[in-house]
Amino acid sequence: MAKALVECVPNFSEGRDMEVINQITGEIKAVEGVRLLDVDPGAEMNRTVVTFVGSPEGVKEAAFRAIKKASELIDMRKHSGTHPRIGATDVCPFVPVSGIGIEECVELSKEVAKRVGEELKIPVYLYEKSATRPERQNLAIIRQGEYEGLAEKLKDPDWKPDFGPAEFNAKAGATVIGVREFLIAYNINLNTREVKYATDIAFELREKGRSVRRGNTHPFYFKGAEILKYKPGHYPCGSCEFAGKTMQETIDHCKREHDYDLRYLLRLNGIDPQHPEGKSVKKPGKFKYCKAIGWMVPEYDRAQISINLTNYKVTSMHHVLEETRRLAAERGIVVTGSEIVGMVPYPALLESGMFYLRQQGRSVGIPIRDILETAVQSLGLKDVADFKIEERVLGLPEDLNAPLVQMKVTDFIDEVSRESPAPGGGSIAALSGSLGAALSSMVANLTANKRGSESVDAVLNEAAEKAQAIKFDLAAAIDADTNAFNVYMEARRLPSKTPEEKERKFEAEQNGLKQAVAVPLNTAKQSLEALRVAETVIRYGNPNSVTDVGVGALMAYNGVKGGIFNVLINLGQIEDRDFVDEMRKTCDELDKQAVQLRDKIISIVEDKIK
Repeated sequence: MAKALVECVPNFSEGRDMEVINQITGEIKAVEGVRLLDVDPGAEMNRTVVTFVGSPEGVKEAAFRAIKKASELIDMRKHSGTHPRIGATDVCPFVPVSGIGIEECVELSKEVAKRVGEELKIPVYLYEKSATRPERQNLAIIRQGEYEGLAEKLKDPDWKPDFGPAEFNAKAGATVIGVREFLIAYNINLNTREVKYATDIAFELREKGRSVRRGNTHPFYFKGAEILKYKPGHYPCGSCEFAGKTMQETIDHCKREHDYDLRYLLRLNGIDPQHPEGKSVKKPGKFKYCKAIGWMVPEYDRAQISINLTNYKVTSMHHVLEETRRLAAERGIVVTGSEIVGMVPYPALLESGMFYLRQQGRSVGIPIRDILETAVQSLGLKDVADFKIEERVLGLPEDLNAPLVQMKVTDFIDEVSRESPAPGGGSIAALSGSLGAALSSMVANLTANKRGSESVDAVLNEAAEKAQAIKFDLAAAIDADTNAFNVYMEARRLPSKTPEEKERKFEAEQNGLKQAVAVPLNTAKQSLEALRVAETVIRYGNPNSVTDVGVGALMAYNGVKGGIFNVLINLGQIEDRDFVDEMRKTCDELDKQAVQLRDKIISIVEDKIK
């Protein structure tokens, strides 16, 4: 079972005084089981985004200590900055990373919120997945009015805090706490100092959209002279020329014709859908789960569109960047690059890399690091600051940094040659299968996406993707095989003086042997898949590379046979006869299929050589 890991990303209303920031983050670093990942202060925003991860108990304690220290050091009565905020600790989100579910994380967030409210006397609102009512799910709605409007807000019974007193804490303000999906804080850089230009584009992107104007709205929408407003008996649609006689008529029209919920849109903009008269008509922005504003960043001497992507699985970085590039070009503006604040999930960066490779008509069946580097380059993530994948990507596959895989070839060969029993045949079988898959990927990529290759591009791109997945899995198995063998060796070293110790040792050895069997069995299965990929590539790939595919097929076959050898050698010591019989049957079938594929491919290679 995966170790429970929680991410916490508190936003503190101080971005200029590093002594204050260091004292707050010092509280986090002092908690055992917690790792501080990133501290990102912004002077113009006067706000610092902190990212740390750890065990649930560790993160819970670190979050409280940081909020407490912020309430002691930050005086909201003196605070000013360009970013919306409601308190010294403006928002404190928790994100389940691994080994913990949403509900468990929600309980954790409520425990922190309760403690902050009771011990620190700070009003606390729960948001996102921790929200106690639908209208409090969205942070923007809770934060409407900001710190300056908080005293009046707390007088309204509808805005009674979830925890803490319904009284204005002038020094600390209020805090918003909850569980959310991974939020990507993403800024897009423009070659202009005009904040209103950045804002004009931001309003087109963000989910809450903008006020509807008429007149000279192209290319700069904000230059439209007339702002439409709702009037009794006249309720215009923000997306077309329709105007309902009642608000319900317009709500129904927007849902039917434009597929959006006008009620929700108005609430996002702080408008009561039941009584919108006198308020500006709203039209939605381009992207769901996207919040965006424009601001000037003096450190970079340019304007930025500051974006929060609250569900990257629906709207990711490349989505908003490409639309921004289009909107900027219409306005004579150039996007110079972009910036990720804090951490970014591995799947999000990988998805962006694959998007741009496909845009270029290239295969995504290439090494993962190459895909990630494509994302970094295509998104322009080094425009205003450095971006190191190892430091900024959360959830990178550990296998990329596995000890044996990272060795130089000569060092690995030396390690195999030593008198220690591992790495041994199982690791070499995995390496062989991985190399076989790599050769098939190479030939597929050499052939596809060239002039005249259109008829085979789809099948070869798919083959390259499969080959990369197999290659990655088998590369990980190089270390996994050694580690599995080590589990068995450790079991053999257990004491066996008493009957109880003997029984425990026997069970540990049997489990270790079964684990030692599982890894080479997977090696054999994945190597067989590499043979199947080779069969496809030799049919559609470049004839001049036929011997490369042939060598790859031989390597893949060695992966199958080597994996089978390492399964069979361990079966003799396993006393579970049903398990042993099933493994032998599986190995026989794998061997039979592998021999057929190997012979078929080698025959094709030899015919073409002749």
